[in-house]
Amino acid sequence: MNQSRPIQTLDVPGLAARRIAADVLDGVLHKRRMLDDQLDGPAAHPGIKTLSDRDRALMRRLAATSLRKLGTLRKLLGRLLDRGIPSDAPRAESALLIGAAQILWMDVPDHAAVDLSVRLAQSDRRAARYAGLVNAVLRRCAREGHAMAQEAALEPVDIPSWLMTRWINNYGADNARAIAIALSHEPPLDITVKGDAEQWASQLHGEVLPTGSIRTLMHGPVTMLPGFTQGSWWVQDAAAAMPARLFGDVAGKSIVDLCAAPGGKTAQLASAGASVTAIDRSPNRVMRLRDNLGRLSLNAETLVADATEWTSKPFDGVLLDAPCASTGTTRRHPDIAWLKTEADIGALAALQSRLLQKAVSLLKPGGTLIYCTCSLEPEEGEHAIAGMLATDSSLRRIPVTSGEVGGRNELITADGDLRTLPCHLPHQDPRRAGMDGFYAARLIKS
Repeated sequence: MNQSRPIQTLDVPGLAARRIAADVLDGVLHKRRMLDDQLDGPAAHPGIKTLSDRDRALMRRLAATSLRKLGTLRKLLGRLLDRGIPSDAPRAESALLIGAAQILWMDVPDHAAVDLSVRLAQSDRRAARYAGLVNAVLRRCAREGHAMAQEAALEPVDIPSWLMTRWINNYGADNARAIAIALSHEPPLDITVKGDAEQWASQLHGEVLPTGSIRTLMHGPVTMLPGFTQGSWWVQDAAAAMPARLFGDVAGKSIVDLCAAPGGKTAQLASAGASVTAIDRSPNRVMRLRDNLGRLSLNAETLVADATEWTSKPFDGVLLDAPCASTGTTRRHPDIAWLKTEADIGALAALQSRLLQKAVSLLKPGGTLIYCTCSLEPEEGEHAIAGMLATDSSLRRIPVTSGEVGGRNELITADGDLRTLPCHLPHQDPRRAGMDGFYAARLIKS
């Protein structure tokens, strides 16, 4: 076979999924495109809809595993390559990353991982001349890679150094390392149910967590799981499900959910009997929110609007899940660690401050404001609330109680706010452990 010319091999079983995974990986690493944007919505890769459910799940796992283990993969491949990863052919790099990820962490036979990665390189004009190199390196990875990966795992190389330094400074070295370990594992599926949690836990072969969410290890398309089509539950990380519950009994109360899409918290509030107004500035995200509410047979007023400029009569409650660096969701969105920079945090903090001021203006006297972010960075959580309390004397904090977090007191800060870390909810099976990093504070307007 002439390996100097690209060949068309997309009819080989499994190759189309790997080609699309490589395109998605290239999009993150070389075009700085968000992983979710490439997998769903109007800007999604056009080839995804041609894949079977099984290949679509494989493609997603290939891309996510390669990103979750990116630091380890690059370190390992750097040791296996005399001249480093080829810089003039992105597809050669993605073929190596995807191939090594399959060999080291996925249930794929080594020979299939090597062969399909070689074909992946051969099908690209610039990468075709590296097909022999891909073959040789991945065969060596199959022989020596597991020991090298274990050695690399001794250091938290899968988290950018600037981010790891921040976590050490903010949470201590032991917690920072525990966070990094938690982020290295593929997360379980957490769901929020409208009805009997124990009954659905049994049906979905899962368990009810102390915080009220259901955690299951069931695989396959979520849409095929029992209860999805009937709208009995929705996917929501255990940590993300906690802030909306801090309102307490919301039956009959008016609550506005600012920055609401994709709608998990809106669904919680509507399911609990609140009269909900849900706002988001993105038309596409609001469309997705409406679709989700329709499937769940839940009602809420939905609006496309910029929350910083929107005006309305005051509400009994305001939920502000503010835009943030999202570093607490790296477990589920492994591209976050490689796309965000430290500069993003300061820029977003200014937006969060404006949104907080707007949230207070929309609150009735005696009303409750829940502010939350899916960030591990104090500037976007603790510091934002401290600044707000220092400048607005009409606000006071209502501390979170042990009973509101299922008795997990480690989730409550010294000031009485909610602070979850990815290493919380430990379990002897890493697949059942952890949660997203979230911050939430409850304020009352006098």
